Amino acid sequence: MQRFLAWRQQHISDKQFTLLLSFVVGFLAAVAAWLLHALIRQIQFLLTEGFDHTSINWLFLVYPIIGIYLTSLFVRYIVKDNISHGITRILYAIARKQSRLKRHNCWSSVIASAITIGFGGSVGAEAPIVLTGSAIGSNLGKLFKLDSHRLMVLVGCGAAAAIAGIFKAPIAGLVFTLEVLMIDLTMAALLPLLVASVTAVLFSYVFNGSDSLFHFTQMDPWTIERVPAYILLGVFGGLISLYFIRMMTACEGVFSRLGNKRYAKLALGGIMLSLLIFLFPSLYGEGYNSINVLLNGKTEADWNTILNGSLFYGHGNLLVPYVGLVLLTKVFATSATNGGGGCGGTFAPSLFLGAFGGFLFSRVWNAEGVGVYIPESNFAMLGMAAVMAGVMHAPLTGIFLIAELTGGYSLLIPLMIVSTCSYLTIIVFEPHSIYGMRLAREGKLITHHTDHSVLTLMSLESIIDRQYMAVSPDMKLSALVHALSRSKSDLLPVLDDAGTLLGEINLANLRHIVFRTELYSHFTVSQLMSRPPEILGINDPMEEVMSKFDKTDARRLPVLDTDGRLIGYISRTHMYAQYRQMVADFSAE
Repeated sequence: MQRFLAWRQQHISDKQFTLLLSFVVGFLAAVAAWLLHALIRQIQFLLTEGFDHTSINWLFLVYPIIGIYLTSLFVRYIVKDNISHGITRILYAIARKQSRLKRHNCWSSVIASAITIGFGGSVGAEAPIVLTGSAIGSNLGKLFKLDSHRLMVLVGCGAAAAIAGIFKAPIAGLVFTLEVLMIDLTMAALLPLLVASVTAVLFSYVFNGSDSLFHFTQMDPWTIERVPAYILLGVFGGLISLYFIRMMTACEGVFSRLGNKRYAKLALGGIMLSLLIFLFPSLYGEGYNSINVLLNGKTEADWNTILNGSLFYGHGNLLVPYVGLVLLTKVFATSATNGGGGCGGTFAPSLFLGAFGGFLFSRVWNAEGVGVYIPESNFAMLGMAAVMAGVMHAPLTGIFLIAELTGGYSLLIPLMIVSTCSYLTIIVFEPHSIYGMRLAREGKLITHHTDHSVLTLMSLESIIDRQYMAVSPDMKLSALVHALSRSKSDLLPVLDDAGTLLGEINLANLRHIVFRTELYSHFTVSQLMSRPPEILGINDPMEEVMSKFDKTDARRLPVLDTDGRLIGYISRTHMYAQYRQMVADFSAE
């Protein structure tokens, strides 16, 4: 490997090598997406093939609990790490881990989410695949010793390839990465994202043929008379997004208060999910079959198939109440799945809520005769874009993903209207997406501002000066003067026998006595030392480090480990020099 790395550095530039790796990431992400969906389909086929859609199915009360339990066992005894909230983990890795994701993330989420969703977990496979793709990019970059900026690009390539491969939507994959995951990207970083996205889409066609997750045939072109309905649907989608985010947060709080009571979480989450799926079978798994019914239904008989397998079967007059109840309970089913120990994302639930919300809106609009007739299938599709734009705070992703998924480019203007209105509605109440809000509350969210992004990418470890001369607190002034004469710094740390920082000696504060030899035996270091103006922790974010330097105007500050032992010093000059270099490198590309 060392020989290859040396040869690569001589013959292939970092930019060229990143392009090569982006192709590999695109291929592997497409393989992971195909494998996950194949596993989900196979498990669901084995479990539900013999179900009678004309009556209730009691096994819905059992399957979800089994799935969550098996997933929790897999995570606890095989993975031995937390793999939930996949996209949030990517954001955290970019913001705090130099874009480094663990090796097991390349496969663990695929297996865990396949079990969860296959047995009925009401979550999506997209976030686990995005985490898988990003982990593949991160670990390939680590393998070939690429710097943190290249690692970040490869993480983005994995995410873009995952979305592009799952939905056969290359533009959506690119836009998703730019809107949801990445900081300010230069043109040099866009090309690897495009390569990864297109590669994933091409191999998805090889693996799956021309089949797509959703089918949509536009029967009714958009008209200017429907613009008020589009605007109101966008606002409605934003409110659904707000409900989803707030309720998800509340439910996560309930499960988090259970702490490490694994079986209590399993019981609460499993029972809640099983009951909801038993009452509303549309909540089983990702729910894509139900979405396709709403997108392609033309008659009441078509739409009434949503009621199959439920207590509502045969009661077409209850279709609207059923859709409304599913809309309200989806968030509880998703929360119960993840809170109980399952693994999955909120990407598919956003699409699901959007389709059901759009259909419900159009049904009520037409029934009440509010205005011109609006087609249910079109508004189910538009609702998907609205809720996705609101939940993810990503209006462009909502527009292009739904347009590419459904071939609904002829509805591009309505898609733009509903996505924009949804985003403008949700932003009033929630400044961050469902993925970023957890990190934003802790001040760990990377943003689209170059200054903050560079600080986030800087490594505290890389600027610590570990060369220092320490003195003990009982050292006489005479010995201290001798130590100062040998030191390259005018700042000496005072340490005890365990290496704990007690204070520091600053030569500037001793000028009035260092030349008075008659005092050399009268003073000890403990009498002359002072407290540092600020203390830096090894896990402090660079933004906080910068803030402490600005507040104290110090030239050097000590860095301590978690036990209070001195690691070294950070020089203000060195830190700002690296910061300026990183800004220059960022801008150069």
